[in-house]
Amino acid sequence: MSIRPVKRVSQSQPTIEGAGVRLRRAFGFGNTSDFDPFLLLDDFRNEHPDDYLAGFPWHPHRGIETITYVLAGTVSHGDSLGNRGQMGAGDVQWMTAGRGILHQEMPQGDSQGRMHGFQLWANLPASLKMTAPRYQDISSSDIPAVTDDDGTSARIICGSFWGKRGPVEGIATDPRYLDILVPPGKRKTLPVEVTNHAFAYVFEGSGTFRNASDPMPVQTDVVGPSGSTLSDEIGNRSLVLFDSGDEITVQAGEAGIRFLLVSGRPLQEPVAWRGPIVMNTNEELQQAYAEIRAGTFIKDR
Repeated sequence: MSIRPVKRVSQSQPTIEGAGVRLRRAFGFGNTSDFDPFLLLDDFRNEHPDDYLAGFPWHPHRGIETITYVLAGTVSHGDSLGNRGQMGAGDVQWMTAGRGILHQEMPQGDSQGRMHGFQLWANLPASLKMTAPRYQDISSSDIPAVTDDDGTSARIICGSFWGKRGPVEGIATDPRYLDILVPPGKRKTLPVEVTNHAFAYVFEGSGTFRNASDPMPVQTDVVGPSGSTLSDEIGNRSLVLFDSGDEITVQAGEAGIRFLLVSGRPLQEPVAWRGPIVMNTNEELQQAYAEIRAGTFIKDR
């Protein structure tokens, strides 16, 4: 067994998307090779309705999958195929845009005004870029949860983990998407497929990710309030990119730590990306936008 060392740590950055939604972007719209097959991760946790109620009105997607995980509040959605629905706390939607879809996502806060959740974009291989769109709408009650003897728990959205399998199926890159909670002061080693890229995104508490035999703190590019570099505990809104290996080790801090642990098989294909459209060549990208302008983007078959 080999512990994956931490390759890089960074903090999600404020950005504005949709019709004026203020969120934090962990990664996206840059070099995709480190996170391949994943393209983008947005953290849309917010307690101020004016910062999210404008939502994400009608927009296109092609060539990718969008994965929305709601922690608090609701997201109403609709699309050009006539699908309508609403996601609540704990629910997941795994949308395969395939050859093209127009959709909208409109967030609403809970009784306390909170709208919390994440959206992850996963790339599709060239062979499936023009596949038929489909949804996997998963209610919170259908997501298996397992708790280990030390109190560490995992919600398994996709992939197999600790003898359970998540409800999302048929994804080409064989991803694993977990919501992990490690109790205060506990140290936990978690398996990760050796052939897959992997990252963690911390959203509650704090802790460290490193080998127990490593006497030195992990060096990061997270900058503290005085401009100094933080080098040990990793806290809220921090993205941890792992190097190669088949396990990760996390040491929870005094308040415990909760994080998304995501891994997937890299596609290692060329990426041509502009906004919500991700193809393999610039010619394919230009064709998609020409179809949007011409009103021929949505395909019957």
